Amino acid sequence: MKIFSSNESIAKSRFWYFLRKTQKIKKVKGEIVSIKKVSEKKNKNVKNFGIWLRYDSKSGTINMYKEYRDVLVCGAVEQMYMEMAGRHRAKWSSIIILRIEQLSTKECTRPEIKQFHKNSVKFPISHFIFKTPWNKSLFPFKATKPQTCLKEN
Repeated sequence: MKIFSSNESIAKSRFWYFLRKTQKIKKVKGEIVSIKKVSEKKNKNVKNFGIWLRYDSKSGTINMYKEYRDVLVCGAVEQMYMEMAGRHRAKWSSIIILRIEQLSTKECTRPEIKQFHKNSVKFPISHFIFKTPWNKSLFPFKATKPQTCLKEN
């Protein structure tokens, strides 16, 4: 069972929560043998991830499928938690991740993800600052005439 959490104690708590829901086993009858932090190989390639989840809203339990682009699975899960909190007002504790898969470009269905699959994607520079041709660090002070009069005649 893969559990995404910020620390070890929350991971234990979520483990017992899921075990109680799925297998009807209480904490007294079971034992945690080991806890390992699974770290992925840091890769610079962006991958597509599909996440199936279930969360409790004000109107009931809702099943959902979402797609994300990220370098690591943990990054995609973090994006999902942020989006669910912002768009759906779902708390972290009410979200249950059912399945996570790495998707190929053909398997993606969402247009927000498909738009980045083209080779002609360009990101324009929205704010460009022109630099002066000479180095400012060589001349830190600029001599200017002091202004003594605030009104002009």
